[in-house]
Amino acid sequence: MRTPARPPLDGLKKRLERSRAERAGQSRDGFLRETFVLPRPDARLKAKEWFERFPKQAYWTEIESWFERPGDVIEFTMRRLPAAD
Repeated sequence: MRTPARPPLDGLKKRLERSRAERAGQSRDGFLRETFVLPRPDARLKAKEWFERFPKQAYWTEIESWFERPGDVIEFTMRRLPAAD
């Protein structure tokens, strides 16, 4: 009696790699991203904190996207390189 052949694992391998990359916080472009949902004054402070901690010139720090939620709450995504050059 012959044992059945193993199924192809290409799909599983791709899903694992994608999952690991997401968990590591890095996408394929190499940037680290973090999303915040804060009241407007706190959002400004958080963005300022990021720019002070990770200077734009060294880390390419930027606010990637943002929009207003009801109640003067801002949702925004900051992105930066993992290390300065």
